[in-house]
Amino acid sequence: MKFRKIIAGVDEVGRGSLIGPVFAAAVILNKSIDLKILKDSKSMGREKRNFLSNYIKKNSTWAIGKASRQEIDKINILQASLLAMIRAIIKLKKKPSVVLIDGNKVPKLKKYKFKAIVKGDKKIPSISAASIIAKVSRDKFIISLAKKNIGYHWDQNFGYGTKQHLRAIKKIGVSKHHRKTFSPVSKLMKHNI
Repeated sequence: MKFRKIIAGVDEVGRGSLIGPVFAAAVILNKSIDLKILKDSKSMGREKRNFLSNYIKKNSTWAIGKASRQEIDKINILQASLLAMIRAIIKLKKKPSVVLIDGNKVPKLKKYKFKAIVKGDKKIPSISAASIIAKVSRDKFIISLAKKNIGYHWDQNFGYGTKQHLRAIKKIGVSKHHRKTFSPVSKLMKHNI
């Protein structure tokens, strides 16, 4: 019997947002999946992303990992992103032979083999799949936060530093979901004291 390499693709989403956790997904694609339809999550609309996320979940082994807003403020966004990736990887029901990471940094995890691929979400189907699942999961989470935190328009800006979001912070103030170490938030907090 020929041993088949188990490849997992990993990507994170929400690094540049001013609110909430950073999400990561790890995906091992089944052989039956149509690789041609897997593209970077940023290159498609919400409807297509949602459709593909369900399709990928049905045709792969996958897991989501998160690092909280508090962890981001404590250890910085890069380390928190790597932590979210580790949490996703160790949740996988199969252990991958190699883990392909989008970007130029890899997490430290004993007994796992990693390879960083810059722009991997555009080149590697399993990383594209991870980017789609991570984005859809985080978007759902942020939309649910928006319903409880009226006025910040997170269902539109997803916590990113848009003019609309920054105006809302000036008007309403910094919420418990904001990343206090991120410069627009920390600057606005200083002005409000």
